[in-house]
Amino acid sequence: METVTVKFEDKFLNEMEKIRKKHRYATKTEFIREAVRDKVKDLEKEEALMRVRKNYGAWSGKKDISDKKLHIIREEIAREYEKKFGLK
Repeated sequence: METVTVKFEDKFLNEMEKIRKKHRYATKTEFIREAVRDKVKDLEKEEALMRVRKNYGAWSGKKDISDKKLHIIREEIAREYEKKFGLK
């Protein structure tokens, strides 16, 4: 495991400490790790949604697309979600 140093302003650190205690995190490290994990998951979900929106644009009538192609796209998206979000 690699150590990463992060500096926070005093005011923000005090607010973070109050929240950490309120939600019963044992250490600042535990709190920060979970916050970073949550942010990474949020960004991955947003990227996946952007890909869905991009493909949805193809379904909006701008392009001629067959039912077979739509089925293939939906299957690819489902597999991607299963992999990224541990759904299967």
